[in-house]
Amino acid sequence: MSNNAISREMSFPQLFRFALPSIVMMVFMSLYSIVDGLFVSRFVGSDALSAINIAWPLISLVNAIGIMFACGGSAIVARMMGEGQTEEADRSFSLIALANILLGCLVAGLCLLFLEPLMSFLGAEGVLRPLVADYLRILLCFSPMALFQMLFQNFFVTAGRPKLGLTLTIAGGVANMILDYIFIAQLQLGIRGAAYATATGYCIPAVGGLLFFFLLNRRGLHFRLPTRQLRLVWDSIINGSSEMVSNLSASVTTLLFNLAMLELAGSDGVAAITAVLYCQFLMNALYFGFSLGISPVVSYHWGAGNQPFLQKTLRSCIFFLCGSSLLIFLLGLACAEPIVGLFFDGGAVEEMAVHGFRLFSIGFLFAGINIFGSAFFTALGNGKTSAAISFARTFLFTILGILLLSYFWGMDGIWLAIPFAELLCALFVLWLGRSLRTDYGLL
Repeated sequence: MSNNAISREMSFPQLFRFALPSIVMMVFMSLYSIVDGLFVSRFVGSDALSAINIAWPLISLVNAIGIMFACGGSAIVARMMGEGQTEEADRSFSLIALANILLGCLVAGLCLLFLEPLMSFLGAEGVLRPLVADYLRILLCFSPMALFQMLFQNFFVTAGRPKLGLTLTIAGGVANMILDYIFIAQLQLGIRGAAYATATGYCIPAVGGLLFFFLLNRRGLHFRLPTRQLRLVWDSIINGSSEMVSNLSASVTTLLFNLAMLELAGSDGVAAITAVLYCQFLMNALYFGFSLGISPVVSYHWGAGNQPFLQKTLRSCIFFLCGSSLLIFLLGLACAEPIVGLFFDGGAVEEMAVHGFRLFSIGFLFAGINIFGSAFFTALGNGKTSAAISFARTFLFTILGILLLSYFWGMDGIWLAIPFAELLCALFVLWLGRSLRTDYGLL
């Protein structure tokens, strides 16, 4: 494994170029998710856009399984590669993939079995209920492909082939966009067309990854007979728990946002916050992609005991995060109207969303350090600290913001809940950062 790209000591420009495919992949994924929303909003209506956001917490519940094994498992496998345990890394990877698909499909099956009460819990009533049901039934049936897609996104990087992961993701995204146009605009399949297009986007990178790790990468990381060390599954769950917590917490907070908006502004309020959340996903995609791209490198060199390289890398990353966060904040303020305007043809909903996005943009100042901080601790194998950051950012502080700020400022308080949570979490990350010096010899 010494020839694997992640084993090299890289300068920050080289490291950024290595992470660039992951950044582009995450940005592209966010873009084709936004395209779904654009087609639905333009050709089906704001109620359908609201239905997608109401359904999203349940989709995220299944996705959290794949993300948990992808992030937690890839850190463990990359560390084994850094320690020279080539065969054990392959066997561990195989067990992680098997556990991912079994557990994820179990959760998806239970969601389908109890779909009616779950939709009531999500707030899907009236005209929104059949739209939510159509969307959920299709995507839950394609959960195996979604689970494999998320797993392979990380393991392509661990295998030293991030460009292949990017290529497959772009292929899936382009297929999604084209089929959005065909299914929604031409065939008028409505929200079911959006679901089928999204499911196709899952299938292309999933099938490509299966072929690569089964047949095409026999000299690198590939599937073998899984190890029988079942403790590895638990270690992957613990180490990836931060990313799982982040997704589950985002599901809960999305639900709370939806319920609050339904009470204050009806389905128009849900449509407005859906557009803003799409835009937030796009802006934060840079940090998710950057963290995804460098995590296997950090894990490898931590396993190899190369602390001087990690120390230099961490300092360069912090400098990059501070500069880019300011730039994205200013971009959000300057471009709020044209960005949000893509979803709506004027009117009260667009005005509401533009005002909300400008308040929302304050959170971009702090989001980068929070996303990276959680991913960095995961890469070091410290899943507990990473999970604490994710839980605080996406759940504890966000819920606190929704409850407190909406009480004092109503609708504006809801828009400011995310910036409030990002600020508190950034302070928490800085406090936790002391352990990088005392426990890891970094900084």
